[in-house]
Amino acid sequence: MKKILSLFTIVTLLSAGTAFAADPVLGTWKLNVEKSKFSGTRLTAGTRVYSESKGLYTLEQKSTAADGKEVSSKTTYRENKEEKQAPGGISDVTLAKKIDANTWDFELKKDGKVVGRVHRTVSADGKTLTVHNKGVKLSGGEGDETLVFDKQ
Repeated sequence: MKKILSLFTIVTLLSAGTAFAADPVLGTWKLNVEKSKFSGTRLTAGTRVYSESKGLYTLEQKSTAADGKEVSSKTTYRENKEEKQAPGGISDVTLAKKIDANTWDFELKKDGKVVGRVHRTVSADGKTLTVHNKGVKLSGGEGDETLVFDKQ
C-alpha cells in the first residue's frame, strides 16, 4: 500500500509541476536582425525582458535603429484585462488575450482607439520568439513588421 501511495504522490507532483509551468516567454530575448522583417526604419539591435508577478506581466524593451538612436519602453499587461500604461508612450492601454500556452494577441489603444495589434508566439522548443506588429511601432512610426528574437 505504501508503494502505491508513494507512486500516486510522485505522479501527482509531476503533473502539478507541468500545470504550473512558467510562461515560456519569461526571460531575456535578443533580436535576430537577419530573420526579422522591417517596415520603415530597420533595427540594428534589440532586447526584450519579460517578467511576471501575481498575473501582472512586464515587458521591458530596448531597440537601436540604424542611426544609432536607442528607444526604450516598459509595458505591463494582464490576461483579458485592459491595463493602463505610463503616459507618453505609443499607447495608453494594452489589452492582452492568451490564445494558448505559447501565443498571445494584444490590442494597443490610445485615447480609446486601437492604434496597433501585436501577435506574439514562442516556438514549441522555447528558443524563438516571433512578434508580428501592425500599426504604431515603438519607433513612433506605423507599419507592419515581424521581429524574431532568440532566447538568451
